[in-house]
Amino acid sequence: MKKFVCPVLFLLSSLLQAQPVNVDSLVSLLNMQELDSEKTIQLYWDITLGYRNNDINKTYLYAKKGLNLSEQEHNDLWCARFSRILGFNYIQTSEYDSSFLRLQNAIAFADKADDKREENIATAYLGTLHLQQGKYEQALKYFTDVLPSLESLQQNEHYANTLLNVAIAYKSLRNSDKALEYCEKAVEIAEKNNLPYPKMVSLEVKGDIYYAKHQYDSTMVYMLKAYEIAHQRKDKSRLVTETQILAIVYAYMGEYDKAEKYANECLELANELGGRYQLFMAWSAMVQLKFRQKQYKESESYADKMWKTDSTELFWAMNTTYYLCHTNIILNNSQKAGYFFDKYTEIRDKISDKELYDSLADMEVKYETEKKEIRIAALEEKQKLYIGLGVVIVVALLLGMGLLFYRHRSKRKLAEQQIKQLEQEKELIAARSALDAEKAEREIIARDLHDGVGAMLSVVKNNMSIMKSYSVIENKETDHFNKALDGLDKSIAELRRVAHHIMPAVLMEKGLFAALDDFCRSIPEAEFHFTEPERRFVPEKELVLYRCAYELVSNALRHAKATRIEVHLNMDEEMVYLSVVDNGCGFDQQTTSMGMGINNMRTRLAAFGGRIDIYSEIGNGTEANVELKM
Repeated sequence: MKKFVCPVLFLLSSLLQAQPVNVDSLVSLLNMQELDSEKTIQLYWDITLGYRNNDINKTYLYAKKGLNLSEQEHNDLWCARFSRILGFNYIQTSEYDSSFLRLQNAIAFADKADDKREENIATAYLGTLHLQQGKYEQALKYFTDVLPSLESLQQNEHYANTLLNVAIAYKSLRNSDKALEYCEKAVEIAEKNNLPYPKMVSLEVKGDIYYAKHQYDSTMVYMLKAYEIAHQRKDKSRLVTETQILAIVYAYMGEYDKAEKYANECLELANELGGRYQLFMAWSAMVQLKFRQKQYKESESYADKMWKTDSTELFWAMNTTYYLCHTNIILNNSQKAGYFFDKYTEIRDKISDKELYDSLADMEVKYETEKKEIRIAALEEKQKLYIGLGVVIVVALLLGMGLLFYRHRSKRKLAEQQIKQLEQEKELIAARSALDAEKAEREIIARDLHDGVGAMLSVVKNNMSIMKSYSVIENKETDHFNKALDGLDKSIAELRRVAHHIMPAVLMEKGLFAALDDFCRSIPEAEFHFTEPERRFVPEKELVLYRCAYELVSNALRHAKATRIEVHLNMDEEMVYLSVVDNGCGFDQQTTSMGMGINNMRTRLAAFGGRIDIYSEIGNGTEANVELKM
């Protein structure tokens, strides 16, 4: 029987493990009293920590407010802290591109503030991000890079937590001995410094290691101890992980009453937290429990929820399609069973192809690099030999000094040119491998888009442009190709002009939430997220926000060549917050001037008391944040 393996998020800041506070009283204090900026930022931070383990959406809301105020006050240290919290929040909701961008920003702010502690934590969080994505070797690199600094600065809790993350990475790489070794190191640090959180997590890690070994009795011993401590700490995030594994293990042991108790508790906690990753863990526990109980219809229902929520995460998708295929075979739904069997095979092949391609590309780059380095070293040795011979000959044969010096100089120059040429070749090999990897990834994306959705004019234009840059076209076909591209450009421009000047019917009838949802559904690369109940406000302001979202998404598709765009809409009693994040090519804000579309947005927003801030780095995507008073 195939299992869902559950990677675990362990790295949490010691600041995030502060004692529980009365968050409602802090929110009341924030709303009732006039506070200066410094105290307000501190209050936002305390509220963020209070909601950290219990409400992901409110954590995001108050961390975002704290970040905005910190940026206005030019306080780099607080900017680093709030960016780090937002980065970790995005890990929990499986929004990995947004998480990476936030954590990179956190490291940059920490570097500006010259705070090595914050820089260490944010770097370790990048390791957690890679751990969550199944990139275990990259995660190990981030963790081992910060371990010496954490130890020397006596950041004991972060040091212990990072040791635990190293243990998780080794466990995922099937090196249980190494995993237990680092786990014991973390326990030693925790006991020496009286740190309760690492003690609890170390029990969970040990249980997870024995779970991977199918030693369920040992798993239960450690997980139940960790579960008791998490209950005492009221740590909902940890309880989701523990109850999931307890439910699965009890189901495999045939103790269905206990399994159902923990599975229901896991689902309840996941619903309270609201994170997509937590919901997937709870649903996976239900899938396996119902399957073991032979309640195949219920098992199929939970697996179907997972599939409809997100079918792009390859690991979850492969396991989900496995159970959907299996349950539908038992339920005699041959058509659905066949469909999901094909999907399972397709996803499994994608994972295998990607792993094989990455492995071969890494091996090729490593081999070619080592070969070039050996040749460079040999040439450098030859260069040294020429220099030595030149000196000896000049001393021994003064009469032939001029000729020998000239020959020596010529040979040295030739050797230097060869070294430079080989270094350039080494760089070209690395660049070519990166381009090949990008090409392969683009082919996978293009295939999936072709098989899954209808062709849109902008996608056709992008694909034809890519084909033109990578293909050799005969002279007699060039005019036809250029005319086709020109026709697409005119069609896209005309469609954008018409859409830009016509009020969308769904915006007039149903409001901004429905309009943005409908707009994002029409674009395969875009996803729409909102955390507040749907409600209407001033139509003119709804139109301004819709136009902003339209322009930002269009820019991401047309200029950044993004393959994933996330549109977030949040609001409180006074403000509306629109955020558009893409994984595109990014740009240098210091050298790139904003176009007419961005300037028009700024003008329209300013007219209604709003603003827009844009953050981008070349190669790391772009994030645009819009604020507008209700």
